[in-house]
Amino acid sequence: MTRILIVDDDPGLRGLISTFLDRHGYRTDTASNPIEMRAKLAVERYDLIVLDVMMPQEDGLTALKGLAASGGPPVIMLSAVGSDIDRIVGLEMGAEDYMEKPCNPRELLARIRTALRRSRGASVPAEAATAAPPPAAAEPWINFAGWRMQPDSRMVSAPSGQDVSLSDAEFRLLRALVDHPRRVLTRDQLLDFAHGERADHFDRAIDVQISRLRRKMAAADDSAELIRTVRNEGYMFVPAVTR
Repeated sequence: MTRILIVDDDPGLRGLISTFLDRHGYRTDTASNPIEMRAKLAVERYDLIVLDVMMPQEDGLTALKGLAASGGPPVIMLSAVGSDIDRIVGLEMGAEDYMEKPCNPRELLARIRTALRRSRGASVPAEAATAAPPPAAAEPWINFAGWRMQPDSRMVSAPSGQDVSLSDAEFRLLRALVDHPRRVLTRDQLLDFAHGERADHFDRAIDVQISRLRRKMAAADDSAELIRTVRNEGYMFVPAVTR
């Protein structure tokens, strides 16, 4: 599991970021200052550090300089000072990214994913990066309540045989639901499963997309409940799914 260390002297912000990232599949630790950060780095390996700039005793830029010199993990800087000069200084000192506080947790999540992808891509040997990938096998048809869905061709057919035309966002949402049948998914989980890195662009649209998806599928066949609303929790895909 990807491990992230959050370094900030504000305990409330540390807890907020840690809880949010934990919910999205990361394992997080926290430190209140660079001294605690180095103590944790001495005993644990981290894939990325979220590092505050303004801290007492030792500031984040000084800590960043030490991390860069020792070949530490990628760093995303957080700062209440968002001037261009501060951003440029942080990036030139080796930060992977630089965000102004207060930041949107979902934007931070997207930037963490991008930084991790860049970091892991850079560690791939050149011959591996240029080698042609083996051809992927076609995904099998997915069946539920008489419906058929083919992920590669993005075909969705009702029990009557009628094809249902879905937008890219609607298809991704349906795929997220059928991949997690009979399980309550929160809106945040659906956003992550369906849109991944682009989830922040769809933050307020999930209920609208669910409504459109239901309407299109009901127009083709309304004989069974497919997507159930679970009050105050999210949505559940009701039918059993086979492949």
